[in-house]
Amino acid sequence: MAFLWLVSCLALLGTAYGRGCGVPAISPVITGYARIVNGENAVPGSWPWQVSLQDTTGWHFCGGSLINENWVVTAAHCGVSSAHRVILGASDKCSMNEDHQTMMIGKVITHPAWDPYNINNDVTLVKLTSPARLSARVSPICLANVAANFPGGKLCVTSGWGLTQSTANNTPCQLQQAALPLLTTAECKNYWGSNISDVMICAGGAGATSCMGDSGGPLVCNDGRAWYLVGIVSWGSGYCSPRVPAVYARVTEFHSWIVDTIAAN
Repeated sequence: MAFLWLVSCLALLGTAYGRGCGVPAISPVITGYARIVNGENAVPGSWPWQVSLQDTTGWHFCGGSLINENWVVTAAHCGVSSAHRVILGASDKCSMNEDHQTMMIGKVITHPAWDPYNINNDVTLVKLTSPARLSARVSPICLANVAANFPGGKLCVTSGWGLTQSTANNTPCQLQQAALPLLTTAECKNYWGSNISDVMICAGGAGATSCMGDSGGPLVCNDGRAWYLVGIVSWGSGYCSPRVPAVYARVTEFHSWIVDTIAAN
Protein backbone atom coordinates (compact mmCIF):
# COMPACT_ATOMS: atom_id res chain seq x y z
CA MET A 1 0.00 0.00 0.00
CA ALA A 2 2.81 2.40 0.90
CA PHE A 3 4.58 1.55 -2.36
CA LEU A 4 1.43 2.31 -4.38
CA TRP A 5 1.03 5.64 -2.56
CA LEU A 6 4.64 6.56 -3.42
CA VAL A 7 4.16 5.65 -7.08
CA SER A 8 0.97 7.71 -7.15
CA CYS A 9 2.72 10.75 -5.65
CA LEU A 10 5.60 10.48 -8.11
CA ALA A 11 3.10 10.37 -10.98
CA LEU A 12 1.28 13.43 -9.62
CA LEU A 13 4.44 15.47 -9.15
CA GLY A 14 5.85 14.43 -12.50
CA THR A 15 9.30 14.14 -13.99
CA ALA A 16 11.14 16.64 -16.09
CA TYR A 17 12.22 16.51 -19.71
CA GLY A 18 13.88 13.09 -19.56
CA ARG A 19 15.20 13.98 -16.10
CA GLY A 20 13.95 13.98 -12.54
CA CYS A 21 12.10 16.95 -11.10
CA GLY A 22 14.35 19.76 -9.92
CA VAL A 23 17.12 18.96 -12.41
CA PRO A 24 17.48 21.77 -14.98
CA ALA A 25 18.67 20.75 -18.44
CA ILE A 26 20.39 24.15 -18.55
CA SER A 27 22.65 24.60 -15.53
CA PRO A 28 22.19 27.76 -13.46
CA VAL A 29 25.21 29.96 -12.74
CA ILE A 30 25.02 31.59 -9.30
CA THR A 31 27.69 34.08 -8.34
CA GLY A 32 26.67 34.42 -4.69
CA TYR A 33 24.95 37.26 -2.92
CA ALA A 34 23.82 39.11 -6.00
CA ARG A 35 20.43 40.73 -5.58
CA ILE A 36 17.04 40.61 -7.15
CA VAL A 37 17.07 44.17 -5.83
CA ASN A 38 19.86 45.55 -8.10
CA GLY A 39 19.80 42.05 -9.50
CA GLU A 40 21.69 39.36 -11.29
CA ASN A 41 20.40 37.99 -14.58
CA ALA A 42 19.63 34.27 -14.52
CA VAL A 43 21.00 32.06 -17.30
CA PRO A 44 18.05 31.73 -19.73
CA GLY A 45 16.21 28.47 -19.09
CA SER A 46 18.18 27.60 -15.95
CA TRP A 47 15.13 27.81 -13.66
CA PRO A 48 12.69 25.87 -15.90
CA TRP A 49 9.93 25.72 -13.27
CA GLN A 50 9.71 29.52 -12.98
CA VAL A 51 6.44 30.94 -14.28
CA SER A 52 5.18 34.47 -14.83
CA LEU A 53 1.58 35.17 -13.89
CA GLN A 54 0.15 37.88 -16.14
CA ASP A 55 -3.14 39.60 -16.81
CA THR A 56 -4.68 39.78 -20.28
CA THR A 57 -2.62 42.86 -21.16
CA GLY A 58 0.64 40.98 -20.53
CA TRP A 59 1.34 42.76 -17.23
CA HIS A 60 3.38 40.55 -14.88
CA PHE A 61 2.04 40.65 -11.32
CA CYS A 62 3.36 37.50 -9.62
CA GLY A 63 5.59 34.48 -10.02
CA GLY A 64 4.93 30.81 -9.49
CA SER A 65 6.48 27.36 -9.81
CA LEU A 66 5.55 24.49 -12.12
CA ILE A 67 5.20 21.32 -10.01
CA ASN A 68 3.98 19.02 -12.77
CA GLU A 69 2.73 19.42 -16.32
CA ASN A 70 -0.75 20.41 -15.12
CA TRP A 71 -0.19 22.40 -11.92
CA VAL A 72 1.51 25.56 -10.69
CA VAL A 73 1.90 26.68 -7.08
CA THR A 74 1.93 30.36 -6.13
CA ALA A 75 0.97 32.66 -3.25
CA ALA A 76 -2.63 33.11 -2.16
CA HIS A 77 -2.15 36.87 -1.83
CA CYS A 78 -1.50 37.08 -5.59
CA GLY A 79 -5.26 36.75 -6.15
CA VAL A 80 -5.00 34.58 -9.25
CA SER A 81 -8.19 34.03 -11.24
CA SER A 82 -9.16 32.11 -14.38
CA ALA A 83 -8.91 35.40 -16.29
CA HIS A 84 -5.14 35.43 -15.81
CA ARG A 85 -2.45 33.67 -17.85
CA VAL A 86 0.49 31.44 -16.93
CA ILE A 87 3.67 32.02 -18.96
CA LEU A 88 6.13 29.11 -19.05
CA GLY A 89 9.66 29.00 -20.42
CA ALA A 90 10.23 32.76 -20.39
CA SER A 91 13.51 34.42 -19.50
CA ASP A 92 13.08 37.86 -21.07
CA LYS A 93 9.41 38.54 -20.47
CA CYS A 94 9.57 41.60 -22.73
CA SER A 95 10.70 39.59 -25.77
CA MET A 96 8.29 38.40 -28.44
CA ASN A 97 10.92 36.06 -29.89
CA GLU A 98 11.31 33.60 -27.01
CA ASP A 99 9.75 30.17 -27.37
CA HIS A 100 7.52 30.45 -24.32
CA GLN A 101 4.13 28.89 -23.62
CA THR A 102 1.05 30.93 -22.71
CA MET A 103 -1.32 28.75 -20.73
CA MET A 104 -4.93 29.28 -19.73
CA ILE A 105 -6.10 28.64 -16.17
CA GLY A 106 -8.77 26.03 -15.56
CA LYS A 107 -8.98 25.99 -11.77
CA VAL A 108 -7.66 28.02 -8.83
CA ILE A 109 -7.59 26.41 -5.37
CA THR A 110 -6.47 28.50 -2.41
CA HIS A 111 -5.50 26.91 0.89
CA PRO A 112 -8.67 26.72 3.01
CA ALA A 113 -6.90 28.28 6.00
CA TRP A 114 -5.48 31.27 4.07
CA ASP A 115 -5.49 34.23 6.44
CA PRO A 116 -4.81 37.54 4.67
CA TYR A 117 -4.64 39.40 7.99
CA ASN A 118 -1.72 37.36 9.36
CA ILE A 119 -0.53 36.18 5.91
CA ASN A 120 -0.70 32.58 7.14
CA ASN A 121 -1.09 29.66 4.69
CA ASP A 122 -0.21 31.89 1.75
CA VAL A 123 -0.52 29.15 -0.88
CA THR A 124 -2.64 28.69 -4.01
CA LEU A 125 -2.67 25.90 -6.59
CA VAL A 126 -3.38 26.73 -10.23
CA LYS A 127 -4.50 24.03 -12.65
CA LEU A 128 -3.77 24.59 -16.34
CA THR A 129 -6.48 23.90 -18.92
CA SER A 130 -4.03 21.76 -20.90
CA PRO A 131 -0.72 20.10 -20.00
CA ALA A 132 2.49 22.07 -20.36
CA ARG A 133 4.93 20.83 -23.02
CA LEU A 134 7.93 19.75 -20.98
CA SER A 135 11.27 20.66 -22.57
CA ALA A 136 14.77 21.83 -21.75
CA ARG A 137 13.27 25.18 -20.71
CA VAL A 138 10.06 23.96 -19.07
CA SER A 139 10.20 21.31 -16.33
CA PRO A 140 8.91 20.91 -12.77
CA ILE A 141 10.52 21.57 -9.42
CA CYS A 142 10.55 18.91 -6.67
CA LEU A 143 8.51 19.66 -3.55
CA ALA A 144 10.30 19.59 -0.20
CA ASN A 145 8.44 17.15 2.04
CA VAL A 146 8.14 17.02 5.82
CA ALA A 147 11.32 14.92 6.10
CA ALA A 148 13.46 17.47 4.23
CA ASN A 149 16.30 18.99 6.21
CA PHE A 150 17.43 22.39 4.99
CA PRO A 151 18.96 24.04 8.07
CA GLY A 152 19.50 27.67 8.94
CA GLY A 153 22.53 29.06 7.14
CA LYS A 154 22.07 26.91 4.05
CA LEU A 155 22.45 28.94 0.86
CA CYS A 156 19.38 28.71 -1.37
CA VAL A 157 18.13 30.67 -4.40
CA THR A 158 15.07 32.75 -5.19
CA SER A 159 14.15 33.98 -8.65
CA GLY A 160 11.61 36.27 -10.25
CA TRP A 161 10.80 39.39 -12.23
CA GLY A 162 10.16 41.53 -9.14
CA LEU A 163 11.21 45.16 -8.83
CA THR A 164 14.98 45.74 -8.72
CA GLN A 165 14.35 48.74 -6.45
CA SER A 166 11.27 49.41 -4.33
CA THR A 167 10.87 52.79 -6.09
CA ALA A 168 11.21 51.40 -9.63
CA ASN A 169 8.31 52.00 -12.01
CA ASN A 170 8.59 48.71 -13.88
CA THR A 171 9.69 45.15 -13.25
CA PRO A 172 12.79 43.97 -15.18
CA CYS A 173 12.56 42.22 -18.53
CA GLN A 174 15.19 39.61 -17.65
CA LEU A 175 14.57 36.94 -15.00
CA GLN A 176 16.59 37.76 -11.87
CA GLN A 177 18.06 35.44 -9.25
CA ALA A 178 19.53 35.84 -5.78
CA ALA A 179 21.41 33.53 -3.43
CA LEU A 180 20.00 33.77 0.10
CA PRO A 181 20.85 32.03 3.38
CA LEU A 182 17.99 30.35 5.22
CA LEU A 183 17.26 31.55 8.75
CA THR A 184 16.10 29.51 11.70
CA THR A 185 12.67 30.41 13.06
CA ALA A 186 14.33 31.95 16.13
CA GLU A 187 16.60 34.11 13.95
CA CYS A 188 13.65 35.26 11.88
CA LYS A 189 11.66 36.19 14.97
CA ASN A 190 14.54 38.48 15.95
CA TYR A 191 13.47 40.61 12.95
CA TRP A 192 9.74 40.00 12.73
CA GLY A 193 8.68 38.86 16.22
CA SER A 194 5.27 37.25 16.60
CA ASN A 195 4.46 37.88 12.92
CA ILE A 196 6.33 34.66 12.18
CA SER A 197 4.38 31.40 12.41
CA ASP A 198 5.32 27.76 11.92
CA VAL A 199 4.07 27.84 8.30
CA MET A 200 6.64 30.49 7.35
CA ILE A 201 10.37 30.31 6.60
CA CYS A 202 12.77 33.23 6.25
CA ALA A 203 15.76 33.81 4.00
CA GLY A 204 18.07 36.72 3.23
CA GLY A 205 19.01 39.69 5.36
CA ALA A 206 22.58 39.41 4.10
CA GLY A 207 22.67 41.63 1.02
CA ALA A 208 19.84 40.21 -1.08
CA THR A 209 16.05 40.10 -1.01
CA SER A 210 12.85 39.51 -2.92
CA CYS A 211 10.69 42.50 -3.87
CA MET A 212 7.25 43.36 -5.25
CA GLY A 213 6.49 41.24 -8.30
CA ASP A 214 8.47 38.28 -6.95
CA SER A 215 5.45 37.19 -4.87
CA GLY A 216 4.40 33.59 -5.43
CA GLY A 217 7.75 32.68 -6.91
CA PRO A 218 10.19 30.03 -5.72
CA LEU A 219 12.78 29.74 -3.00
CA VAL A 220 14.71 26.60 -3.94
CA CYS A 221 17.46 24.63 -2.21
CA ASN A 222 19.78 21.99 -3.64
CA ASP A 223 20.64 18.76 -1.86
CA GLY A 224 23.42 17.84 -4.28
CA ARG A 225 21.13 15.86 -6.57
CA ALA A 226 18.19 18.13 -7.31
CA TRP A 227 16.54 21.44 -6.45
CA TYR A 228 13.59 21.48 -4.08
CA LEU A 229 10.88 24.08 -3.58
CA VAL A 230 11.33 25.11 0.06
CA GLY A 231 9.52 28.45 0.08
CA ILE A 232 6.96 30.54 -1.81
CA VAL A 233 7.63 34.30 -1.82
CA SER A 234 5.12 35.77 0.62
CA TRP A 235 6.00 39.07 2.36
CA GLY A 236 8.80 41.21 3.76
CA SER A 237 10.16 44.73 4.03
CA GLY A 238 8.01 47.32 2.27
CA TYR A 239 11.23 48.96 1.13
CA CYS A 240 12.73 45.67 -0.09
CA SER A 241 15.69 46.20 2.21
CA PRO A 242 18.43 43.64 1.53
CA ARG A 243 19.34 43.85 5.22
CA VAL A 244 15.98 42.43 6.32
CA PRO A 245 15.02 38.79 5.64
CA ALA A 246 12.07 38.08 3.40
CA VAL A 247 9.33 35.68 4.48
CA TYR A 248 8.19 32.67 2.48
CA ALA A 249 5.41 30.11 2.87
CA ARG A 250 7.11 26.98 4.25
CA VAL A 251 6.48 24.28 1.62
CA THR A 252 7.18 21.35 3.95
CA GLU A 253 4.06 22.38 5.90
CA PHE A 254 1.93 22.29 2.75
CA HIS A 255 3.33 19.20 1.02
CA SER A 256 0.46 16.92 2.06
CA TRP A 257 -2.20 19.49 1.17
CA ILE A 258 -0.64 20.02 -2.26
CA VAL A 259 -0.41 16.29 -3.05
CA ASP A 260 -3.92 15.55 -1.74
CA THR A 261 -5.46 18.51 -3.60
CA ILE A 262 -3.85 17.52 -6.89
CA ALA A 263 -5.03 13.92 -6.42
CA ALA A 264 -8.61 15.10 -5.82
CA ASN A 265 -8.70 17.46 -8.79
